[in-house]
Amino acid sequence: MKDSPYVSTTNACKLCTPLGATLAFKGVEGCVPFLHGSQGCATYMRRYVISHYREPVDIASSALGEKNAVYGGGPNLKKGLLNVMRKYEPQVIGVATTCLTETIGDDVPMILKEFRAEFGDLDLPDVVQVSTPSYSGTHMDGFHGAVRALVEQLAVEPAPASRTVNVMPGFVSAADLRHLRALVRAFGVEPVLLPDYADTLDGPALEDYQTIPSGGTPVAAIRTMGGALGSIECGRVLAGAKTTAGTALAQRFGVPLARVGLPIGLRETDAFMAALEAATGTPMPRELELERGRLVDAYVDGHKYVFGKRAVVYGEEDLVIGLTALLAEMGVRPVLCATGARGEGFGRAIAEVCEGLMPELPQVRTGADFWEIEGDARALAPDLLVGHSKGYRASGRLDAPLVRVGFPIHDRFGGQRLRHLGYGGTQELFDRIVNTVIERKQSTSDIGYGYI
Repeated sequence: MKDSPYVSTTNACKLCTPLGATLAFKGVEGCVPFLHGSQGCATYMRRYVISHYREPVDIASSALGEKNAVYGGGPNLKKGLLNVMRKYEPQVIGVATTCLTETIGDDVPMILKEFRAEFGDLDLPDVVQVSTPSYSGTHMDGFHGAVRALVEQLAVEPAPASRTVNVMPGFVSAADLRHLRALVRAFGVEPVLLPDYADTLDGPALEDYQTIPSGGTPVAAIRTMGGALGSIECGRVLAGAKTTAGTALAQRFGVPLARVGLPIGLRETDAFMAALEAATGTPMPRELELERGRLVDAYVDGHKYVFGKRAVVYGEEDLVIGLTALLAEMGVRPVLCATGARGEGFGRAIAEVCEGLMPELPQVRTGADFWEIEGDARALAPDLLVGHSKGYRASGRLDAPLVRVGFPIHDRFGGQRLRHLGYGGTQELFDRIVNTVIERKQSTSDIGYGYI
């Protein structure tokens, strides 16, 4: 496939940049995501988010048309903000740009400055803006950009010291966020997760509809992140970025920053726990030591089922790196690690998490779509695929089962409640992978294997 003259994209292994920003804004208490662009952008993103989280999701839009594409979208943006204020009464409006408004050159910071001057007599919410043109990145660029913008534009004043730890976990499941809260609290401190959409995108059934779901990181907590004991930022590729939310807090307020990979697997979770121990001055609690021990025991018990199996892993860069770390530890051989992103550091990070575990490193492909992933995978004869639902058809053609992980999962139920992080989340993911291999053995056997 590497020598193919084919240049178009067929079933991209990524989503658009403002979609990631929208998800990050959904993790802030009282926040309404607002897309400055055409109405179709908001509709497309709502479809993806709703199909995964199975929750009603409102995304505001400045709804630009042909006239605005010529004369500018400033008036529509201002009018849209006023409409959102009147209908939702938000604490925060998160404004993300789109391809259209970036292409025509709308100066959103200037427009928002004019808005505050024109309507300063009103009780204005905080308006946080981030530049997210889809042609220059993926949904993960938009996600991390929005998190950085929230810190840079809301945490602007020094804060008193507090027994809190800032955690920027990256794009993980709602269940993972709830698990991270419990992990940090087990060390005797309070977490400030940014973002935290554990409740806003996976809430309870209510008798009355809430225009803005309850939950999310409180704005007051964001403003005081500069007084935390430390910050932990998850993502090996993210660590290569020049400016992140974590570096902004370190530079502005001197908050110590630890950068670790997504805590998937034993070694990556150990690094996360070590960062928590350093930030809090507290050793890992006994209950977490027991979770770790159970995971090691499961590795021993399940090794015979999965050793030597070949896997193709795809999705967001840092998630693929974390999954590769787990697979290499459990004896599965990742033969292809692919992502739709084109950032630097992906291949190096894959090599780092495989160090000492594999005699031969997996193939690495960046900027890939599923036409290319499937073409490369066919020659590698994988036993399973690990990634989100967009690889379903490739899985069928390759005759290899798919372990669904990440976003979007829109052909199965409960994707928002799958855990992956920490010793407990790794245990659940490990069990799913082992059982997928066992089920495949049963379903393709003439004998049937009623006992394995």
